[in-house]
Amino acid sequence: MTSSPFPIKPFRFGVQITSPGNSRSWIDQARKIESLGYDTATMPDHFDGQLAPMPALQSILDNTTTLRAGALVFDNDYKHPVVLAKELATMDVLSDGRVEIGLGAGWMISDYEQMGMQYDRAGVRIDRFVEGLAVIKGAMGPGPFSFEGEHYTVTNYDGLPKPLQGTCPPVLIGGGGKRVLSIAAREADIVGVNASLQAGVVGPDVIASMTEESTIDKVRIVADAAGDRISDIEMNIRAFFVSVTDDRAEQLAGVAQMIGVEQSMVENSPFALIGSPKKIAEDLVARREQYGFSYIIVGSDDIEDFAPVVAELAGK
Repeated sequence: MTSSPFPIKPFRFGVQITSPGNSRSWIDQARKIESLGYDTATMPDHFDGQLAPMPALQSILDNTTTLRAGALVFDNDYKHPVVLAKELATMDVLSDGRVEIGLGAGWMISDYEQMGMQYDRAGVRIDRFVEGLAVIKGAMGPGPFSFEGEHYTVTNYDGLPKPLQGTCPPVLIGGGGKRVLSIAAREADIVGVNASLQAGVVGPDVIASMTEESTIDKVRIVADAAGDRISDIEMNIRAFFVSVTDDRAEQLAGVAQMIGVEQSMVENSPFALIGSPKKIAEDLVARREQYGFSYIIVGSDDIEDFAPVVAELAGK
């Protein structure tokens, strides 16, 4: 096992929530996440059956006291970055500084097709995302700013309100390819290592990019691009295959069969957390040493089952 080039940071845990439910169940879920020791609640930004992120995240923040919240991640193409910056800064003020900013270039082609939006090639979407991030940081910074790029032009704009968390809340950028991971290493406070989403849909290419070998390569890309920033970066991963169970072998075999891979791939993939709470905790400590991952996000179906792992490792 290789050793991560990133300094060891304390564990943080989050939950990616998607179920709309109703007001009561949404609030109860947020309070449960907080009460079980998780640090953050996140949600996606798509046009399917999910709640709209801004009001839903504000509801979470309004009904908790320590839980942080943000999108995993906002699609830069869905809102002008000045609008997004103003909304996020407002949320940060109203929550006493508990917002995290997840931002991406957009990937789900069905969103674009259903809305009649131009699905530009990846390079264009990433260029626009880089400009969008610069605009968000400029709008949240002290005093007025101007920006002139290929996609956005902002003139003498003083974004108000200003966020409570310094000049900008923590920025999370996730990526599965070299260019976005390199941008994240240079610009983000939190770098999420993702599967490859270049196809615009979840298919075999996504699964194939969740291997141990692929993850090692991605972590190396981030480390190489980070330079002097390496000690400031928090490494993040969203675990997609989570099963807290005493029958680890059976669950590993079942997941492997479901996604059509060898069992060893699932066993070694950092995107899978399968086993007893003790085994998962041991794996997370080992993977932090190997990859640097200290900020782990699981799904809403895992909130209660995964809580013993959170209790064991949070903040350590």
